[in-house]
Amino acid sequence: MRDFLVDPHRLSSAGEPVILVTSRHQPEMRQTDRHAHARGQLLGTMQGVVTIGTDHGRWLIPPVNAVWLPPHLEHDFRSHGAFHGWSVYVAEQACAALPDAPRVIRLSGLLNEAVARAATWQEGAFSEPQARIAGVILDEIAALPEEALGLPMPTDPRLQKIAGAIADDPAERRSMAEWATWAGIAPRTLSRRFVLETGLTFSAWRQRALLLRSLEMLAAGNSVTTVAFDLGYETVSAFIELFRAHFGTTPARYFKRSN
Repeated sequence: MRDFLVDPHRLSSAGEPVILVTSRHQPEMRQTDRHAHARGQLLGTMQGVVTIGTDHGRWLIPPVNAVWLPPHLEHDFRSHGAFHGWSVYVAEQACAALPDAPRVIRLSGLLNEAVARAATWQEGAFSEPQARIAGVILDEIAALPEEALGLPMPTDPRLQKIAGAIADDPAERRSMAEWATWAGIAPRTLSRRFVLETGLTFSAWRQRALLLRSLEMLAAGNSVTTVAFDLGYETVSAFIELFRAHFGTTPARYFKRSN
């Protein structure tokens, strides 16, 4: 499905305007297949959680964050439940000073307000005030810190096989040695190459996969208890403590903050 928020021809335009901003609110799930465009894209959600996938990894985006995708990067998109979100499409020549790899950023109040204002603009050349707001948006994309809401994917085919299986079912409790046997790779090689290719140890990568899946499940309306036990945690308190250690707050407060 390729239901774009903006005319695809405009997504490939190299000229003005420097940014295109759009928003959409729909009661059903939103999904687009793998695609790419010449403009860079900053995508955020005002409700629920969305997942962006590329050949390099997966990124989970709650309402307090947005994901930056550089030009020409193939990606797919899925909302977990109803979609209420926005996108900023940046002309390719303006992306030179912006990150050259996907990243999740924490939204600032300034960026939120600037995007909300730009989403109301009509087509046409920018006025001086509009050009200044567009500049603020670009400056904020460049300056805001990255947050660890991505799941980097390895490149070794054997590791990809393991990572794909875990990403599909993070609650699977095979040991690293069992995964290595399943994929036909020595455990020590698996351990060493996972760090080299993802920047995370195997156990840290699997833990992040669990936590990101927990965000998806919580955003879909599952209770903390259901999420904890469905993902294989021995107690609800163990899940809450791990969630707090990673995200800095409890699951209930995290989504209260997001809303």
